[in-house]
Amino acid sequence: MTQEAERKPARVVVADDQTVVREGIVMLLGLLPGIEVVGAAGDGEEAVALVAGLAPDVVLMDLRMPRCDGVEATRRIRAEHPGTQVVVLTTFADDESLFPALAAGARGYLTKDAGGDEIVRAVHSVLSGDAGLSPGIQRRLLERLAEAEPRPAAPPEPPDGLTARETEVLLLIAEGLSNPEIARRLHVSTATVKTHINNLFTKTGLKDRAQAVRYAYGKGLVRPPAG
Repeated sequence: MTQEAERKPARVVVADDQTVVREGIVMLLGLLPGIEVVGAAGDGEEAVALVAGLAPDVVLMDLRMPRCDGVEATRRIRAEHPGTQVVVLTTFADDESLFPALAAGARGYLTKDAGGDEIVRAVHSVLSGDAGLSPGIQRRLLERLAEAEPRPAAPPEPPDGLTARETEVLLLIAEGLSNPEIARRLHVSTATVKTHINNLFTKTGLKDRAQAVRYAYGKGLVRPPAG
């Protein structure tokens, strides 16, 4: 990319239904380097029409607007004009606003307390292929991902009165380990391993290692390999 191309300002449309807010944003953007405001819309329908006519690089999109809200306008813009990116600029940072907007195709999300520098960074971030998210929004996304992270399943309760150590020995038998190998794994003597095996056989009524393996699978202590 040439230095001249790097200096080319981002062409921006502002969409907000509140006239005072919209004009204030336009005025602020006019003072910022690397930004050229090419249009302003009072609702989502007007924003979609302006994008069709002006092909801006970025739309700064409010969410709660009449006729066509910001989420629907974002969805239409991204579907019909994929060369235009959308950065949400809204008062609301709740999940009911954030996640539908991102799902609709917004690449950035700022709240209206964002400063001029933050807006410029977000605009140029989405144009370079990155996300333009405020720090607070990034934290919320990480929290949401952490909440959605599947928790590991709790291990099954040892059946038939087996102790935790006897169950551990049973699982190692199911892995195919010999008594000396189990002893090395658990850092105990082979005699101790034999005692645990005798105890678990007595409690479960098992007679040999093959039955022990079937028992471990049957009780859900071991899962068959996938595929």
